[in-house]
Amino acid sequence: MGLLTPEPGLLFWMLLSFGIVFFVLAKYGFPVIVKMVEERKTYIDQSLEAAKQANERLKGIQEEGERILSEVRSERSVILKEANEIRTKIINEAKESAHVEAGKIMDDARQSIEKEKALAIRDIHNQVAALSIDIAEKILRKNLENKPAQQELIDKMVAEVQLN
Repeated sequence: MGLLTPEPGLLFWMLLSFGIVFFVLAKYGFPVIVKMVEERKTYIDQSLEAAKQANERLKGIQEEGERILSEVRSERSVILKEANEIRTKIINEAKESAHVEAGKIMDDARQSIEKEKALAIRDIHNQVAALSIDIAEKILRKNLENKPAQQELIDKMVAEVQLN
């Protein structure tokens, strides 16, 4: 007999052995393998679902981050605008205060100048009066040295007093 042509007895035992192995595998092996494949499939499906949910949460977080950034930018622009307005207000108040202060200083300077001017004029009047008295005294002394001039001056003054 040849190698390629099996004997009927051998074929029977091979089929019987194959049947027993198939029966044992079908009874105990395949359910375990199928169960493990199903568990693996379930695990993969759960992992895919978890990844999908994680992606959705990531998108939500990104959208939330963009929304927060947008709010921060708008708040920043509002704060900068308010700061600008406050700065302008402070500058304007400072200018106004400086103008008021400069006005007070100018008024004080004018009053001081007027006081100094009045004092100078009074001093000049006093000096002019003193000079006038000195001059009048010198003239009177000169005129009073001779008797006829004295008599004439006295008569003239008495006449002026009577007219007034």
